[in-house]
Amino acid sequence: MTTPAHGGTAAPLSTSLNARLSLMMFLQYAIWGAWLPFLWSFLAGHRGMTGDQIGTMFAAGALGAIVGPFLAGQVADRWFATERFLGISHLIGAALVWQLASIESYSGFLVVSAVYGFVYAPTLSLTNSLAFHHLPDRDRDFGRVRLWGTLGWIAVGLAMGQWLASQHSPSGLSADALAAAQVAGKADAFRLSALLGVVMGVYCFTLPHTPPAKGKQSNATFEAIGEIKRSPLWQLFLLAVPLSCIHQFYFVHTESFLGARQLAAPAWSTSIFGVGGGGLMTVGQMSEVIVIALIPFFAKRFSRKSLLTVGLLAYAARMALFAYVDSIPLPTMTTLLLGISLHGLCFGCFIFVAFMIVDEETTADVRASAQNLFNLVIIGIGIIVGSMIAGSVAEWAKVDGVIDYRKLFSIPMYAALVVLAVLAIIYPGGRREPRAVTA
Repeated sequence: MTTPAHGGTAAPLSTSLNARLSLMMFLQYAIWGAWLPFLWSFLAGHRGMTGDQIGTMFAAGALGAIVGPFLAGQVADRWFATERFLGISHLIGAALVWQLASIESYSGFLVVSAVYGFVYAPTLSLTNSLAFHHLPDRDRDFGRVRLWGTLGWIAVGLAMGQWLASQHSPSGLSADALAAAQVAGKADAFRLSALLGVVMGVYCFTLPHTPPAKGKQSNATFEAIGEIKRSPLWQLFLLAVPLSCIHQFYFVHTESFLGARQLAAPAWSTSIFGVGGGGLMTVGQMSEVIVIALIPFFAKRFSRKSLLTVGLLAYAARMALFAYVDSIPLPTMTTLLLGISLHGLCFGCFIFVAFMIVDEETTADVRASAQNLFNLVIIGIGIIVGSMIAGSVAEWAKVDGVIDYRKLFSIPMYAALVVLAVLAIIYPGGRREPRAVTA
């Protein structure tokens, strides 16, 4: 099947294929979004874990994202049909994440989290790989399919919020008791994720058949590493390492930053988004849907380097808005919402476009491995190193025991500008035809 990148004629995306792949993306990210936003508060408030222990928990899951792709890419590219591998992985993952709702010990939660990360993380890039394999035109079609993943994340977040309000907010309790009941109810987030995992696992066996390919080498990962050494992939992977750390910095500190700011926010903000920063952060996912929907339009008209540049500018601008929120001549909530909304450009124009580049610059028989290797950088190295850096910067930014958010967010702001300068120097410009086309 031919997949034009910058021109040519491709068959239209059928309604049936569009629906099947969109549902796959919806379930894939709903599984993750069901529990991840609640993990920190659940472990700290209900399981009584310390910040260091929770940080280790995040790192354990990320280690699975580093180790898992090497096996997953090899299996999907050489031995096993992708849709079957996805089905088995999600069924195993469902059994594991269900256990997280009831495990009370730190060591038990850590071990299960690590194994779950090993099983679930590779499925993120393999769903991309499967979609790329079957879409008639990656630029035109992938955006409309992938945006359903973001919709899945938003849907489960809103569903959990309503569930906690209706099922875990009994009347007549003191404020502290009510908060404790709601935090304990977040165990249901793992159960919801598990139920979605079972649905996804069964559904994967109905997806279009995506057989393994016979490549030049028996080990697909080694062959993919060989292809990554070529331009522009080596530049992309090099840039993705610091960028993924900046990306993680946002998720580590923004919720607490927004939560503190929202204490003095207008009443309309609380009525719409609730208390704390989690509700406000969903604005970023909403903007992500819009940007991803527009990527097919811009991908036809602008070079990949131009789109990556826009993404990096958005990363720097978002951190600048947070750092200097008190100095910008706009209402505070307007400035915060503008900064959160830039998440769509950050994700869509860099990370989303980067996955497109990896697909179009690698040969068909190693695409799953190449996607997994890039996923390793984003949710493996980025989460581990980015979380460690974010924690160290937070200690450095404290003044009399209180975090100075201007100092805090200035670090990723300047880091994004440095990455932008490196992109301008080393990444090839102009419009490029894909190096390899699916046969």
